[in-house]
Formats: sequence, C-alpha cells, structure tokens
Amino acid sequence: MTKLGSGRGRVAVTGAAGSLARDIIPGLQASGHTVIGIDRFTPEETSGTEWFECSINDRAALARAFEGCDAVIHLAGIPLEADWDAIMTTNIDGTQAVLETAWKAGIQRVVLASSIHAAGYVEIPDDGVVPDDVTVRPNTFYGASKAALEALGRLYHDRHGMDMYCLRIASRFARPQGERMLSTWLSPNDAVRLFDACLTTQNGGFHTIWGVSANTRSYLSASGGEAIGYHPQDNAEDFAAELLEAGRRDPSLLASEWDEKYIGGVFCSPAPPRIDDH
Repeated sequence: MTKLGSGRGRVAVTGAAGSLARDIIPGLQASGHTVIGIDRFTPEETSGTEWFECSINDRAALARAFEGCDAVIHLAGIPLEADWDAIMTTNIDGTQAVLETAWKAGIQRVVLASSIHAAGYVEIPDDGVVPDDVTVRPNTFYGASKAALEALGRLYHDRHGMDMYCLRIASRFARPQGERMLSTWLSPNDAVRLFDACLTTQNGGFHTIWGVSANTRSYLSASGGEAIGYHPQDNAEDFAAELLEAGRRDPSLLASEWDEKYIGGVFCSPAPPRIDDH
C-alpha cells in the first residue's frame, strides 16, 4: 500500500452519495487520491469512482470495499437529530463497524466526520477561542453520537495505534446561510483542503480539529488544523454585508438567542432541527 503522508493513495469514503462527499470527492481526485465510494445506493453521477453499494453495518461487504485501501474517510450517518434507535444503529454501531473493519484490513489512517454538536452546549467565549479538543457537551442524540464517534476513534488509536482525525465540522454550505455562520462556516473548497490535509500530513496520532474556514468572526480554534497543515482560504466575511442586509428583511437570518450563547446554536433549543423535518 502507498504510505499516506508521503503521497496520495487509495481512499475509501463511506456515505459517498451524501452532500459532503459530493463536495470533497472531485477535489480529492484532482489532488491525486484514488477514491472508492461506499453507500447504500449508487448515484447517477459517481465522479468516476469505483463504487460499492452496501450498508456500513454490513461488515463482510465493507471488508471487500476496504481491500487495498490506504485510508478511510467515514462520512456515513444520520446528519440531524432523529430517534435514538436510528441514531444508535447508524451513527454509533455503524462507526464501530467501520473502525473494526478498517483495523482488520490493516488500514492505519481514518478520518472521522464529527460535528460541532458533539460540543454544542459549550458557551461562546467573550474573548479568545474554543479549543479543538474542548470537552464534549452534546446538544442532541445526534451530537451524542458524534461524541461516541470520537470516543471510538480514541479507543482504536490507543488500542491499535491507528491514526485518527476527528473533524468537528461546523456549518458546511456553499455560502453562509445566516448570521451565525459568519463565525462557523466551512466552505466546500476548504472542506477539500481539510480532508486532503488529514490524508497527507506526517503528523499522526489522535486529533480533534474544528472544520471551519478562515472566518474573521470565528470563535473556533485554528490550532488543530494548523498542526496537520490545514490552511483554509475562504472567509464568511465576504458575504457579511449582503447577508446582514437580507436579515433586515428576513429576521430569521439573524442570530437567535441560542446562536449567541452556544456554539451549537439552535440545536441547543428544545426543538432542534430533525432529519424528518427535511
């Protein structure tokens, strides 16, 4: 196998039909990575990737998909709040299946898509920034599943010596969707830079890293990203004047009381966004 950190290799991506995967796969391919797509269905456009159609809970099928791979990017999962049984099966059991299968396949490097909501109840500091490795304070079952994902990553690092990169992704959209995202936005291009840095860095071990762009108003530390060579180039401030002007006409775009207090924003409210609302 190619030793990642010294070049590009063969990378398995779970949840490869999802929106984050669609953002990063073409960029990773352009950077020289060979991408193996894994999802429960095959989309019409696969970006030229080799494709495996299976559930992440199907360990035998997952093992076949991981054959010959140098790294795994684990994106599959329920992306918003949902009932506990569904969250447990997909986000927690599924993550353990991915990590166990990767270890048995001899894969040393895994990138895990965590979330800002693993620490959503952390309060926004009056000054300074929130460290990349701030203690988990999940704000939903979804956030708790991402805290479990990080804990599983830590276990497989400590027990098996696997390199783990837990990306606490904040707000990944084509452009900021509201005032809160002037602080938390992660652009698609910076998402590619972040995942590429995880795949090519020489800095192994266990890492938690904020998935955020170079936003002027950011309250999330950039230190974890800098440690692996992630250098974001996009800034939500470029959209600030336009977004705040739109907020005068549509107050829902402006920061809520939840957005102003907690890094997890409205997910900390009694009625967080749910997958069945979308």
